[in-house]
Amino acid sequence: MAGHSKFANIQHRKGGQDKKRAQMFTKIAREIQAAVKLGGTDPNANPRLFRAMASGRAVNMPKDNIQRAIDKGGGAGAESLDEIRYEGFGPGGIGVIVECLTDNKNRTAGEVRAAFAKNGGNLGESNSVSNSWRKIGEVRYPIAAASEDAMLEAAIEAGADDCTVEGEQHVVTCEMNALAPVSQGLVKKFGDPASAKFVWRTDIAIPIEGDNAETLLKLIDLLDDLDDVQDVYSNEDISEEEMARLAQ
Repeated sequence: MAGHSKFANIQHRKGGQDKKRAQMFTKIAREIQAAVKLGGTDPNANPRLFRAMASGRAVNMPKDNIQRAIDKGGGAGAESLDEIRYEGFGPGGIGVIVECLTDNKNRTAGEVRAAFAKNGGNLGESNSVSNSWRKIGEVRYPIAAASEDAMLEAAIEAGADDCTVEGEQHVVTCEMNALAPVSQGLVKKFGDPASAKFVWRTDIAIPIEGDNAETLLKLIDLLDDLDDVQDVYSNEDISEEEMARLAQ
């Protein structure tokens, strides 16, 4: 299935690792805050918080940062964060889904719209992209966490539907309602995952190359750099040779 997170194709192209690390911590902190506000401060009773905290630990987010995010989400003056999904089309007709957590809808809408406009794309109506996609659960582990056979066996035992390898990661997928037991079952065997969350996937992958591919990746980079954006999904099909050329 196509419809990967932005990390699938462009993570290796990113510079400024310290800046990216800080951005990652900020986005995980926001997810922790949102999870606490919706489901409380106990990760054992709040699957969304359990997954967010695991993601933080997996990228060595300091314990103090995680605790501050929990406290901020559960306090009397907790920041109100709205979950918003934007859908649009990039160069070459590539579908793009942008998921955000924001305390200012107008700011976020303007920034997302500008990113599309600057890079040959345009925002669409609600469900203009997602009507041909579906949302599933996904758990990712570094390839070094286990052999392919061991990960597959554990995934099946935990109730997952599939287990594949993408680059340097094991990717376990399942139905949305199975994500909590699947992720918790894998944590018991392999420790914290690189990520465990709901993702958008589609069977429709659109080939793209040349200037369109380059502009599309610039669009995804720009969206990913926005503080309010949590995840970006797109359904381009870029060959390995083209990716190598673009990475130069």
